Amino acid sequence: MQETPERKVIPATAAETSPDNPWPLAMLSQKLKSHIEKAPAAWVEGQIIELNKRANVSYLTIRDVDAEVSLSVTVWGSVLSQLASPLERGARVVAQLKPDFWLKTGRLSMQGRDIRPVGLGDLLARIEQLRQALAAEGLFDPRRKKKLPLLPHRIGLVTGRNSDAMKDVLRNAALRWPAVEFEVREVAVQGVNAVTAVIGALRELDADLAVDVIVIARGGGSLEDLLPFSHESLVRAVSEAATPVVSAIGHEADRPLLDDVADLRASTPTDAAKRIVPDVGEELGRVDQARTQLNRRINQLLEREADRLAQLRSRPALAHPEARLTARADDVARLGGRALTAVRTQVGRHADQLRHLRAQVRALSPQKTLDRGYAVVQLEDRSIVRDPEQAPDGTPLKIRVAGGDFAAAATSN
Repeated sequence: MQETPERKVIPATAAETSPDNPWPLAMLSQKLKSHIEKAPAAWVEGQIIELNKRANVSYLTIRDVDAEVSLSVTVWGSVLSQLASPLERGARVVAQLKPDFWLKTGRLSMQGRDIRPVGLGDLLARIEQLRQALAAEGLFDPRRKKKLPLLPHRIGLVTGRNSDAMKDVLRNAALRWPAVEFEVREVAVQGVNAVTAVIGALRELDADLAVDVIVIARGGGSLEDLLPFSHESLVRAVSEAATPVVSAIGHEADRPLLDDVADLRASTPTDAAKRIVPDVGEELGRVDQARTQLNRRINQLLEREADRLAQLRSRPALAHPEARLTARADDVARLGGRALTAVRTQVGRHADQLRHLRAQVRALSPQKTLDRGYAVVQLEDRSIVRDPEQAPDGTPLKIRVAGGDFAAAATSN
């Protein structure tokens, strides 16, 4: 009796498979389909870059608006028939996508269950909502605005490749100030790479210490073309820049969010060139005007001071300075005469007093008494005899009279 081969047990999970015990291909496909079908439908936003219609089905390629990512989408005619206007290449849409796995061929596709164009009103509403949110954070506060240098040494320019905006800025700036220098970064200013490219150029120029101001310039375009300049990432990058940034996007009516966060908004690239550098002719005119005013002020000052000097010199004190000396000399002479007279009077008066006192002294002197016949009797010790008892008989005496001295002896009567 022939033996029946033992039937292998199929692994329950992919981790349990092995070279000796693999899954059948159909089983992997079924599990993939089962897993993919569990994924919910999702609304996404993108831009249609390819559109092929075949009978009752359309094949679209939708690309992300900010990154190089795209998906192929299959849309049935029943979905497209609900649209008010047919889809066109380049249109911005939101679509509800559901992944679908074709079991027979193993092909993964995205089924478009619903698709809606994004109108200008929706885009404007989103921009306005972002504008209010960023303004609430203070990114548009005028106090954050940096002052532009009066005469920048080097200007950074971020613009499109060989664009009219770049030519306008370079030409008009050179006409106003021929010595101006530019550091130009030509990047994509439209499409999915625009935001990343502009931010990269901005940060590169901001890191260059020789760059004094940065201009982001782009010519006019539709609202969709200018959307990169309202992107939140670019707005925040400009707010973080240390170098002053000038926004020169589109025309006067265009108002991307970059205009609000920039340190200076120019209505056009040509206007930006006029506002970042002064006009050399106007500056030379101002220099001449200032020089004329300075000369006039100096001349007025000299004339005024000369008049003051003439007035000072015309005063008597300066016109005839010797007059004051002469007057003081007369005063000195007069006072000297008065002082001499006063001194002589005092000397004469005191001389008379001195003669009078001298006469009094002489009248009271002992010599005068002697001259009148009086004598002074003295003992040998020169003491004066005032009492007879002082000179008994035989006492030697000295008699002084007006004419001189002579000796004598005392005798009783």
